[in-house]
Amino acid sequence: MTAIGKLLVANRGEIALRVFRACRELGIATVAVAAPDDRGSLHARSADASVEIGSYLFSEEHIRAAKHTGADAIHPGYGFLAENADFARAVDAAGLLWVGPPPEALDAAGDKLESKRIAREAGVPVVEAGEPDELGFPLILKAAAGGGGRGMRVVRSADELADALDAARREARAAFGYDAVFAERYLERPRHVEIQLLADEHGNVVSLGERECSVQRRHQKVLEEAPSPALDDDLRRRMSEAAVAFARAIGYRSAGTAEFMLDGRDFWFLELNGRIQVEHPVTELVTGVDLVREQLRIAQGEPLSASDGPFLGHAVEVRLYAEDPRTFLPQAGRIERLRLPAGIRVDAGVAQGDEIALAYDPLIAKLIAHGSTRPEALERLAHALDETEVAGVVTNLPFLRWLVSHPTLRAGRTTTAFLVEHPPLSEPPPRAAATPWHGSFRLNLPGPAPQPPPDVDAAVHDHAAATEQRALTSPMPGTVIRVSVAPGDRVAARQTLVVLEAMKMETPLVSPYEAVVRAVHVSEGDRVAGGALLVELEE
Repeated sequence: MTAIGKLLVANRGEIALRVFRACRELGIATVAVAAPDDRGSLHARSADASVEIGSYLFSEEHIRAAKHTGADAIHPGYGFLAENADFARAVDAAGLLWVGPPPEALDAAGDKLESKRIAREAGVPVVEAGEPDELGFPLILKAAAGGGGRGMRVVRSADELADALDAARREARAAFGYDAVFAERYLERPRHVEIQLLADEHGNVVSLGERECSVQRRHQKVLEEAPSPALDDDLRRRMSEAAVAFARAIGYRSAGTAEFMLDGRDFWFLELNGRIQVEHPVTELVTGVDLVREQLRIAQGEPLSASDGPFLGHAVEVRLYAEDPRTFLPQAGRIERLRLPAGIRVDAGVAQGDEIALAYDPLIAKLIAHGSTRPEALERLAHALDETEVAGVVTNLPFLRWLVSHPTLRAGRTTTAFLVEHPPLSEPPPRAAATPWHGSFRLNLPGPAPQPPPDVDAAVHDHAAATEQRALTSPMPGTVIRVSVAPGDRVAARQTLVVLEAMKMETPLVSPYEAVVRAVHVSEGDRVAGGALLVELEE
């Protein structure tokens, strides 16, 4: 066994602070890294030592910083290089301890098509993938090396396919440095349920139960809870066995999460995330297991100390973001006031006075409430959200308050289509309407008609149509990556005029009506502020 004396976290924000906290409890010294535009951030101020690096995406910069400070181990956090097998190999080649899965397991899990093949051979059900003309529509495009919603597009007709492929590839290349994408059958209304795994080098693999993550925006999670209100003991056992079987098949080690889609009692494996998850605190609260501490113990060669057991009550987490509460478009600015609640767990990544920058994920904090029952946990979270205050930057706090009080969520009946059927901040349905028949009577009812995913540009359309100058303005700070029109062009309603990129996610901005382009005020590569004038239209 190799003891860790000093650890560098190759990440930033909330997850870096979370790992630092575990290290302090274990007596391990910590090293932060910070990009030039992130030097004053909270994580850089919180470690025992801090080193400036050129970019969070440059593996050699992290290794250089570790060597410079005398660190003997690197924890990748999540995002950036966390699931990069080449980074894991480089850390090992440099004589440093890698706190994560073996590179071979990351290769197998990171290639989504290869992981599907391995899952099938292990007897784990998977969603059908193939060529678009074989699958039919709707289908979903996914980045082969993806995660976090990057490089993902739902396609509902053949005429949408070419533009969706281009956008998915651009996002994948920007986020992962690899632009391969694949098509998969799209399920309209599944639940999203994931199984938390731990595995050590001694052959022990354990499931710590599930998390329900069905409430999502732009294919990214908004609220997570454990246990799932959709699972009973038998279904939990079957899904856990499938997750463990896949982990064994790829020789997994460390903490990881097997993600599944669930429809009734049928489930399909999506992918294995070879890292700690953003939502790991809900599992920690209902199991009593410190997952980051387990990661560190496993990396040092120690056997698992955690085991599968009954859940200790219920936990719910929401993510407080700097983003528009209706469109979920990211926002930037300085946090002039930040009041986070007492009485629940809060994992924050920023402090009052800090800047939310355009280049990084806009997560402010995770709020996690625990109770002996699900209603108690939700009620505690609702009170905590009422206590929360943020000034200086637009946040999704009004949306979170609306979400946690929503009768459909309270009834435990959310799916990945929740925000299609209940647009953000819309009037909740009458309580009676939110609790339809369950059980066999419900099985005899026809399913709801398919609807498209949430239109994140809806507010942009409304705004553009309402402005006296008939101007299309930027709904967020971002970079212009495509200008599709020129002055004098006639455009159709909902035709894409400009594509913005922020946080490695693309947002197409469309014409609110049939019009003629009067003027274009931006060029590709321009960085624009929220509210900046982009295109003027005339009828």
